[in-house]
This record gives sequence, C-alpha cells and structure tokens, in this order.
Amino acid sequence: MSYTIAAQVRTEIGRGSSRRLRHADKVPAVIYGAGKEPVAIVFDHKDIINIQSNDDFYTNALTINLDGADVKVNVKAMQRHAFKSLIEHVDFTYA
Repeated sequence: MSYTIAAQVRTEIGRGSSRRLRHADKVPAVIYGAGKEPVAIVFDHKDIINIQSNDDFYTNALTINLDGADVKVNVKAMQRHAFKSLIEHVDFTYA
C-alpha cells in the first residue's frame, strides 16, 4: 500500500516555531539523506495519525507531495508525546 502526505516547506526553524505548529495541529518534520540538502517541512497531524498505525508505514516508501513535487521517502524516526496519542516530530530519509 502506498501513502501520500501533503506537506509544505517550513521557513521558521526552532523550538518556538515548532511549538506554535504543534498547537495548530501541525507536525514539524525533516527530510535528509546522502548527497542532498536537508529540507524542513510541516504537514497536518490528521494526515499521519491514522496511517502510522499500519505496519507497512515504517517499511515501505512514502510519497510526500512537497509544494507540488512528489518526493519518495522512508520513515527514519518518529517522536511521540509522552502520554497523549500525538506525534511531535518525524525524520524522513530520501528513498
């Protein structure tokens, strides 16, 4: 099964801007990999909360629609809230 997440490039980086995004039900994330520049992105929490419960989410390549361009990525790490069912940050690598 393939998954697609719509995302936007994030210009403000840091703890304060990430907290503002989380309060607005957004998830800050980063895409990085060998030979390419890291890209800070943001997407809606509702776009990932349901699909991340599937096992193949972590093993298959995902498609991130980044401002109109499709980027194939793999999930590298995911940070979750300590006791709420919230995702706080996701690290992706280029596939």
